[in-house]
Amino acid sequence: MGLSVTLRLCSISTKKLCLTKSPHPLRFNSRLKHTDPKISVAERFSWLLTENNKSGVVDGLKDVYKNKLLPLEKMYSFHDFHSPSLSDVDFEVLPQVLVIGQYSTGKSSLIKHLLRSDFPGIRVGPEPTTDRFIVVSHGDGHHVIPGHALVMDAQKPFTPLSKFGSSFLNRLQMSTCPSNVLTGISMIDTPGILSGEKQRLDRGYDFSGVVEWFSERVDIILLLFDAHKLDISDEFKSCIEAMRGHEDKIRIVLNKADLVNHQELMRVYGALMWSLGKVFNTPEVAKVYIGSFWEEPLKHEINRKLFDDEEKDLFRDLHDLTRNSTLRKLNDLIKRARLVKVHSLIIGDLKSQMPMFIGKDQKKKELINNLEETYKKLQKDFSVPAGDFPDVSRMKKLLTESDFNEFPRLNESMLEIVDDMMKYDIPQLMKKIPQEQVKFTEGNSKPEGT
Repeated sequence: MGLSVTLRLCSISTKKLCLTKSPHPLRFNSRLKHTDPKISVAERFSWLLTENNKSGVVDGLKDVYKNKLLPLEKMYSFHDFHSPSLSDVDFEVLPQVLVIGQYSTGKSSLIKHLLRSDFPGIRVGPEPTTDRFIVVSHGDGHHVIPGHALVMDAQKPFTPLSKFGSSFLNRLQMSTCPSNVLTGISMIDTPGILSGEKQRLDRGYDFSGVVEWFSERVDIILLLFDAHKLDISDEFKSCIEAMRGHEDKIRIVLNKADLVNHQELMRVYGALMWSLGKVFNTPEVAKVYIGSFWEEPLKHEINRKLFDDEEKDLFRDLHDLTRNSTLRKLNDLIKRARLVKVHSLIIGDLKSQMPMFIGKDQKKKELINNLEETYKKLQKDFSVPAGDFPDVSRMKKLLTESDFNEFPRLNESMLEIVDDMMKYDIPQLMKKIPQEQVKFTEGNSKPEGT
C-alpha cells in the first residue's frame, strides 16, 4: 500500500512529520475500516484531485471566442437554434462530472464513495430516490443553494438553465461539502431515469433538453448500469441520443457487478455491449468500468482484483480531468466553431433562395421539406463533412418556428474570420497546452508508494 498505509498508521505525535512528505495531505476518517482494500482504493486517490492554477490558454480561448466567434453566432441567431452564448465563467469553471443512469443503479452511492462523505440531499434506496439535479461542489460546510437562487448567481455557470422554467428549477440545487476531492472537480447527481412515456411527460420539464445542456458543458459523463437491470428504457435512449456529438466524454460504468458470480458477469458484460452497440449505432463502444462502487463488502471475492483495478482506472480517469481540463475546453470550442460555421451556411443559403415579395410562405415550406438537399449542396460547395451538420429533423422543427424574413444573407468576410481563428489562433493556443500540463504535473506530483 506504500506511503498511504504508512500515513494512516502514523501516531498523532508523528502525523505532522509524515504529512510533510506530500503537499496534498490525505484525509483521515476514523469510521473507515482501513484494513479493507476496497475502501483504501478510494482513499489513495482522494488527494489526487486538486484545484488547477489559472490557465493562460483559457484567457486566450475567451478572447478568440468573444472577438471572432461570438459575432457570427449573434448574426445568425445560433443561440436560438443550438446553444446559449458562453460566458467567462464557462471557460473558468472547474471540471464537471455528470452521473446519469436509470433509478437504483448506484449514482448517489458512487458519488459518496468517491467523496468519502455524504452531501446534502443524498438519498439512497432501491426505489427512485433522487428526484432532482444536484450539483455537488466544494464548500466550507454542508449547505444547499436552491435552483432559483443558483441560476441568479452570475459567478456560476448555471444561469442559462433558467430557460427550462420553474418546474425544473424547483428540482435543481447545489450542495456543498468540504470534501478535498471537490477542490478539483464538481459532481452532478441526476434523477433516476424511469421507463414509459407517462413518467417522462409527468416531469414537467424537458429532461432530455437538460441532459443535453449539461452534456455540452461537462468534462465526463458517467453512464451507470446495474448488473441486474440492463434494459434501456425509451427515456434513457432519448437521453443517450441527446448526448450525440459528445461520445468522447462518455464512460460506461457497470455497477453492482459483485452481486453476480464471474460466469454471470461475463454474460452480463456481453449483453451490455450488445445493447449499447444498438443504442449508439456504432461498432465502437465507450470505455466500460466494471465494479461495485460503494463501501459495502463484496459478495463474491473472486473478482476483487478485477474490481480494484477497474476502480483505480476510473479514479485515474477522473484525476486526469484537472490536468486535461484546458484541452477539453479548447476541443469543445473547436466543435462549437464548426457547428456555428455550418449553421451560418445553412441560414445564408436558405435566405438566398427566398423570393423578394410573392410566395414566401410556400417557398419556406418547400425549403424545409427539402432541407436534406440543402445539406448535400453545402457539403459539395464548401467541402463540409456530413458529420458537422446538425440533426436534420430537429433543424426542420426549429426552422418551422422561425421567420425567414429575419435571416441575414451569407457574410463571407465573417466566415473568413472564423476560418482564420481555426487556422492560426487555435494552433497557437494548442502549442501552450503541453507546457501548462507539465507545470501542473510538477506542482501536483504523486507521492511515492501510492
